[in-house]
This record gives sequence, structure tokens and C-alpha cells, in this order.
Amino acid sequence: MSDGDRFDGALGYSRVGAAIAALVVLAAFLTLGFTSPAEALPSFARQTGQPCGTCHTDFPYLTPYGRRFKLLGYTVGGGLFRTTPFPTFPDNARAQAINAQAAKMGMYLKAVAPGAGDDKEYVPPLAMMAIVGFTHTQAPLTPPTDPYKPNDNVVVSPLSGFWGGAITDNIGAFAQVTYNAPPAGGFGDPFGHTWTWDNTDVRYARELNIGGMGVILGITANNNPSVQDVWNTTPAWSFPQVASTIGNSGPSSKTIIEGAFSAHVGGVGAYAYIGDMLYLEATAYRTLDFGAQNALGTDPFGAPGLLDGYAPYWRAALEPHWGNHHLMVGTFGMMTSIHNWIDPTFALGTTGTFSQTDKFTDIGFDSQYQYQGDNYWITLRGSFIREFQQLDSTFGMNLSSNPANELNSLRLVASIAYGADNRIVLTGQYFNTWGTADPILYTNLVPDSDGWIAELSYIPFSASKAPGWPWANARIGVNYTFYNKFNGTSIGASDNNTFFLHLWLAM
Repeated sequence: MSDGDRFDGALGYSRVGAAIAALVVLAAFLTLGFTSPAEALPSFARQTGQPCGTCHTDFPYLTPYGRRFKLLGYTVGGGLFRTTPFPTFPDNARAQAINAQAAKMGMYLKAVAPGAGDDKEYVPPLAMMAIVGFTHTQAPLTPPTDPYKPNDNVVVSPLSGFWGGAITDNIGAFAQVTYNAPPAGGFGDPFGHTWTWDNTDVRYARELNIGGMGVILGITANNNPSVQDVWNTTPAWSFPQVASTIGNSGPSSKTIIEGAFSAHVGGVGAYAYIGDMLYLEATAYRTLDFGAQNALGTDPFGAPGLLDGYAPYWRAALEPHWGNHHLMVGTFGMMTSIHNWIDPTFALGTTGTFSQTDKFTDIGFDSQYQYQGDNYWITLRGSFIREFQQLDSTFGMNLSSNPANELNSLRLVASIAYGADNRIVLTGQYFNTWGTADPILYTNLVPDSDGWIAELSYIPFSASKAPGWPWANARIGVNYTFYNKFNGTSIGASDNNTFFLHLWLAM
């Protein structure tokens, strides 16, 4: 190694160190002055009166209490503020019900002084978040990189606004609008969208007693298959939730259910949670028309095409729990028939699709185990998806070597969240994608990619009240992604390794 190489390396590490120091100082300032216990959204903290540690082991990963809050349609109250403008019954009734349910499971809840339901002030459940991130990739970004440097970039992205909480006593919503900074090299989106509607889940939920058994019945309307799920094993909420928006975007081969139609579809479904143990759901999705997607800030060409009719999604999960142990075993899946775009680059200005379709059947199996210790949570998660592809359209256009392929996706995650007032979360994941060899469809013959992700995060005041509660919160974290194989080859795979230091702010 030459002296010049040593100097460049030292300079690179000094930039990393400077970025780390700057974010740590900013995090410390915000922690002392503005943080609070609403890890997911401060609006949820205002509504429930609970610190984030009641609902979350880490953002956005849920505890048993957090899962039931979501199943009940984001409507549970109990905090210092009224949940709806015109409540039809005392605001604390549902809070008492879920608190009693949680107490039976040994959950830790913080007591609040709720006051009289009708005397509470109403505050709309609005919130916002921003992520400030520093990205360093092992190899410089591939030119063109404008408006960024080839490496070591600090970017504020994404920036989101939310409605997070009750609308009526039985209807609530998690609705997100997001700004994303332009990617390196400029927009692939021919329409140049920066603001877009993001994860949206509107629910109606009721609690019933049927034959002496408690049942939660609900309806969900959402825009991303699996975003409505309450376990963090399905694609919409899989680890990591915080990642660089300008570094490597990950392997090019993913199953359809892993976000291919996120924000491109609308779906309505029904679910039941029976006996505090069995969850069943069926939802049907349909692609929004081209104009609607564009109006909502979504590039229609970001999806592989248009769905032919409706795509059914299913979910079943069994969640036995005893003492502080919580186990889930389940299955989920989706069937799609897709008309591919004729010109996904929009170079010809056409929005047409081919008459033939590609058919995909995604079948997933997942499991999660959580243990709540005296001052910590241990969580183990695993998911496996097998996708069966019938490529009538792609094969007919000579864009694949085979008329039928398979694609597999495996995710294994372990996490420990330690401490209460100063929570530290350490998470590790192994990921693997592999499938049928297809020399036309895949650059390196096969879609295989595998590697590891490690993340360390710090969430101040996660289980107690801090100055500014319940109006703001912060989380600082660092993750590193390492590839053994990337898009079918181990040659140069490590060039995609990514270091990402980030500060997550919510208010």
C-alpha cells in the first residue's frame, strides 16, 4: 500500500468519525431536550398515555400489547387526551379492557392519570418523522452520482407525515405521506415524484364475546400487502426498517409479495382474532389505475405491471402464550396474475400492457418467539417464502429461458432489547434469496444473494417519561450490511457492503 493509499484511507475513516461525532452530539442534544416515550409515533403515546416500551421492543417491532392495540384499530385510549372529537362512550372503557387483557399476559403498563373522558382536550393524532443518515459503501457509487458525492454522504430522507390514531370509537388509521430525496444519478421515475403516499392501514374493529370466548373482528383497508400484519415476520415490517436511501438498494431479485406492489394497490379485507390466540385474515387487492397512482405520487412503472383483476392475500397465525413467553407460528401468501408493461421506461410514451400474464403464487411460513425479562426483551423471528412463477408473458417475449421458475426467500432474525430508561437494542439478521437458474432473466445465471445485517440502536427514555412527553422522540442507530453473494455471484459482492449511521426523529 502506498503512502497515498494510506492517506486516502485515513481521510475516509476521519470522515466517518466526524459524521458519527456530529450525529451523536445532535442525538444527545435532542435526547436531553425533546425525546419522549413514543417510539413508533408520538400521537400513539398521546392517545394511550403509554411509553413506547409498552408497545415496542424497537421501532416498529411490537410487543403483545402493541399487537392488540393494532388489532383494535389504533383506537385504544387511556391517555391525557381524548381520542375522538365526539366520543360515544367514556374514552377509558376500551383502555381498561385492553389493559386487563395485557395484565393477564404479564405485560408491563405505566399508570396514567386519565381524568374524565368528556373533559379531556382533543388533539388530532398527527405526527411527523425524519431520518438523518450517513452512508458509506465499500465501493464508491456507480457514476453518475449527482447530486451526491461518490461516497460518504449525509442525507435527510425520508421525511414523513402521519395520521396515527383513532378517527371514531371503532375506526382508526395509520396513514403515511413521505418525501424521498432523489436517488444517486437522478430519478428513474419518469414523472419525478418526490412526495408519495406511503404505508396506509385504515381499520374498523370491535370486541365481541361469542360463547364465552373473546373475539376481535375487524376490517382493514390498506395499500401494501402485509402492512396490516401485527407480527414483524411478514415483508412490510421485516428488518431492517431503517436503511440508506442512496446506497445499494439490495438484491434485484425479490418475491412479488416483498413490496413489488407497495403503494400501487388498494385492498380491503376482514380479520378475526379468536380467543386471544388464533388470527385469521383474507384480503383482496386490485391495482389502482395509472392516473390514480400518478396523482398519489407513485410511479406506476415502479411495479412490474397491472394486476389482472383481484389478487387474494391470506394470513393465519396461532399465538400461544404462557407467563412471559409468547410464541407465534403462521402462514401467509398471495396469488397474483400480472400484465407486464409494454414500455416500462416510458420512452415511447405508452401506458399499455401485454394481453398475456405472468402468474405468481407466494406461500410463506413464519414464526416468532418473544420473552419478556425483568429488564429486557428477547425476540427470535424467522420467515420463508417460496414463489412459484408461471412466466407466460415473459417467456413469450423471449425475456426468460424457462416458462416456469421458483424463487425462495429466507430471513432469520435475533434481537435483544436491554434496559428501560436507556434502552439499547442489538439485532442481527441472516438473509438468503435463491431460485431457478435462468440465463436470460438473471445477469449471472441465478438470482442467488445472501449475507448478514447487524444493527445497534439506542432509544432514550423508551419506558419512562422525558422532557417534552408525549410530543417528540428520537432513536440513534448504526447498521452494517455484508454480502457473501450478490445477484448470483460472490465476485465483487462485498463492493455492496454498506455502513449506515442514522438519527430517527419523530414529533
